[in-house]
Amino acid sequence: MSAPFPADFLWGAATAAYQIEGGWDEDGKGPSTWDTFSHTPGKVAGGDTGDVACDHYHRWRDDIALMRDLGLRSYRFSVSWPRVLPAGVGAVNEPGLDFYDRLVDGLLAADIVPALTLFHWDLPQALQDRGGWGARETIDAFVAYADVVSRRLGDRVPMWITHNEPSVVAVDGHVVGEHAPGLRDRALGLQVAHNLLVSHGLAVPVIRSHAPGADVGITINVWPQKAATDAPEDVAAAERQYAGEAGWYLDPLYGRGYPADIWAIYEERGVAPAVLPGDLAAIATPTDFLGLNYYSRSTVRADPSEEPFGAAGVDEPGEYTDVGWLVVPDGLHDLLTRVWHDHGPAAIYVTENGAAFPDEVARDGAIHDDRRLAYLRGHFLAARRAMDDGVPLRGYFVWSLLDNFEWAEGYDKRFGIVRVDFDTLERTVKDSGHWLRDVIATGEVQ
Repeated sequence: MSAPFPADFLWGAATAAYQIEGGWDEDGKGPSTWDTFSHTPGKVAGGDTGDVACDHYHRWRDDIALMRDLGLRSYRFSVSWPRVLPAGVGAVNEPGLDFYDRLVDGLLAADIVPALTLFHWDLPQALQDRGGWGARETIDAFVAYADVVSRRLGDRVPMWITHNEPSVVAVDGHVVGEHAPGLRDRALGLQVAHNLLVSHGLAVPVIRSHAPGADVGITINVWPQKAATDAPEDVAAAERQYAGEAGWYLDPLYGRGYPADIWAIYEERGVAPAVLPGDLAAIATPTDFLGLNYYSRSTVRADPSEEPFGAAGVDEPGEYTDVGWLVVPDGLHDLLTRVWHDHGPAAIYVTENGAAFPDEVARDGAIHDDRRLAYLRGHFLAARRAMDDGVPLRGYFVWSLLDNFEWAEGYDKRFGIVRVDFDTLERTVKDSGHWLRDVIATGEVQ
C-alpha cells in the first residue's frame, strides 16, 4: 500500500525548550516553574532535571545539520519565556533573545521553516510567585512577551503557535499536580485554562502586527473518546468526556463559548471560572490554523461516581507504548474528521504525534526501533485517509526530534527519532528517522 502526500506538505519534527535546551541558568536566563518543580525532591522520576537535557543551547548548529540530513521541511520549537524575560515582564535579556535569533537564521539557511511556539509550559517562576496563570496579570504579561518575541522574529518566522496544550498546564499542573507548578485545586485549574485561552486570543493580533503574512494558531491536545458499549448511558458518558476535555477548549476558540452542559457541572460544584466581559470574544479571535496533538484515545463507560463527568476508563486489548498509551492509528483519522466537521478550521496541522518505546542499541550502534516506525506509518496512513475525506491537513510534526527530558517521567521514556546518549549527549538517528527521511524525499508512505 502506498499513500502519496501533496508536494507542499509540511513534514517536520517538534521539541520544547525545557525538554532539550539545558543551559538552565546561563546568560541571564531566569528560573521557570519547571526548574523549580524538577529541583523539588520527589517530583520527577529519578530526580532528573532539565539543567542539561540535550544541551541544545550549545549544540543547536549540530542539531540543525541533523535536521537538514533528515530532510525536515520544518522544525517546531518553543521559546523559553524566562530566557527572554527572566522576570516574566520588564527588561529583555538580550543574550537569550539572541539565541533564538541565531536559531531562526540557522534554520532558514538550512531551508527549514521555523514553526515557533511561544509557551510550552515553562512559565517564569517570578510570575508564578505572583499567582501564575491563575492571575489576570499573567495574561497581560504573556501578551507583552508575545510582543517582544514577534517584534524581533516576526520578519522571519512564518508560523506561530501561541500555546501548546493548555489543558495539560491547567489539569496536570493545577488539578492533578503531576506537572509544574504541582498544585491541586480544580477551581484554580479551570481559571488557569480560561486565562490561557484569553491570553492566546489577545496575543494573536499582536503577533500579526509584527509578522504580517505569517500564520498564527494554537495547539490543542485531544484524546477521542470511545463508548465502551452502544448503551445510551455509555455513549452519553463518552460525549461528556469529550466535551469536558476537547470541547472546553475548542468550542470557545471557535466562537461557541464553553459547552453548556460542562459549564453546568462546574457551576453546580462551585468551580466555574470567572469570565469577564470581552473574554469570550477575545478567545474566539480568528486564527489561520489549528494545531492538534494526538497520541491515543480513551474508551469509557458510564459511572456516576467518577468526577467530574461520570465517565470511567476501560482497558482495551492491544499494543501499548512505554508510557501506557494504546496504539490506535484510526483515532487520528476520527479526531481530524470530527474537529474539521465540528469547527471547520481553515487549516489543520498535526503538531505532535509519536510514541515512547524502550530502544536498544545494536552491536553496530544502530537503533532498530521497529515499533516506533510502525506506529508512525500507521498514523501517517490514517492522516492521509482523513485528507481523502476532505480534512485540510497541511503538515505533520513528529514528536519528537530528540530523546529528551520527558517532564515528570524524566529521561526514562524515549520518544525521539534521534537517540540521545544522556551520558555523552551523542546523537544517533534511529531507523524511524531514516524512514521518515525517505517518506519526505519520496512524498509517499510505503
